[in-house]
Amino acid sequence: MRLTVLGCNGPFPEAGGALSGYLLKAGNTRILLECGSGVISFLTALTEPEKIDGIILSHLHFDHMSDILPLQYRFAMTGKRVKVYAPSAPENVRALLDCPAFEWCDIAAGGKIGEIAFTTLPVRHPVPSYAVRFEHDGKVFCYTGDTNTCESLAGFAAKSDLMLADACFTDEMWHEGLPHLSARKAAEIALRADVKRLILTHFRPDISREKLLEQAQSVFENTCLAQVGLKAEV
Repeated sequence: MRLTVLGCNGPFPEAGGALSGYLLKAGNTRILLECGSGVISFLTALTEPEKIDGIILSHLHFDHMSDILPLQYRFAMTGKRVKVYAPSAPENVRALLDCPAFEWCDIAAGGKIGEIAFTTLPVRHPVPSYAVRFEHDGKVFCYTGDTNTCESLAGFAAKSDLMLADACFTDEMWHEGLPHLSARKAAEIALRADVKRLILTHFRPDISREKLLEQAQSVFENTCLAQVGLKAEV
């Protein structure tokens, strides 16, 4: 599998950036994981969106799914129809996926898109949100989605070759009432899960990424920062 970062900001973009979005490829299979604002532009620079075999939205906050709305217009012109795996709530946002271009599927059930199988785990966020574990040809990639601490997440991510984790806050900012992990908390999960590599993501533009990386690497050394265009082999 190969992961390409299309966007790594949240909940709003930096200048020239994009919100959450990732392209996962294995063989002839292409999965769009998240589709926040700005993602479709970066995706189109890499491949025709019509080549996507499925879309996974970990939750239905706009910074993870807003670009799926204009994507339907492109698909309408080309006759593309694709399965979108997403939560069923909030219902008013889920209803935005009711169009001829998309076939909604319940993300909670997991499934298989082309050559890539995936399972999901409910995590801690203000709306229903899921971590996703992808498996192909003996390799494992785990994505936390947006979450705060979640007791079962380390077990879900166990022995992953690569983990992509929500790491929004520094130690000084983080507390249990927030909707996101700190970089250190993400690293602690990676350490307990015994993963091989950790990529931090979901960066707020006003928070120092260098500080996030420093705090994470003090716990789990094999950590790096997501950035648009980053490619990671799984």
